[in-house]
Amino acid sequence: MIIPNASVLGGVITNYSANDTRRVDLVMGIGYDDDIDKAKAVLAELMAADERILKDPAPAVAMIELADSSVNFNVRPWVKTADYWGVYCDLTEAVKKRFDQEEISIPYPQRDVHVHQTQN
Repeated sequence: MIIPNASVLGGVITNYSANDTRRVDLVMGIGYDDDIDKAKAVLAELMAADERILKDPAPAVAMIELADSSVNFNVRPWVKTADYWGVYCDLTEAVKKRFDQEEISIPYPQRDVHVHQTQN
């Protein structure tokens, strides 16, 4: 990795692993036909059920975007730095499994192709 001298000397470098706590930032999308309140409740329940997720500062779920293929939520729990990757991976997997159980779709980009025949 090459870092310009000006960035190192004049900027702020934050070493997140040096802090005791760290925020996990996930973006989870649901389909436009899915229940927003139900999805938010599921996300909150999953965070509340994981003992590694800190109560203070409180985890947050907020709808952030009406994207092309999905309605997106920020999912932001705080964890001890040592638990960051475990929570990141486990929470992502738990969301997928729980959304499947609750029949909440996780959309993916799709393209419809319409073929029209013309006569010459």
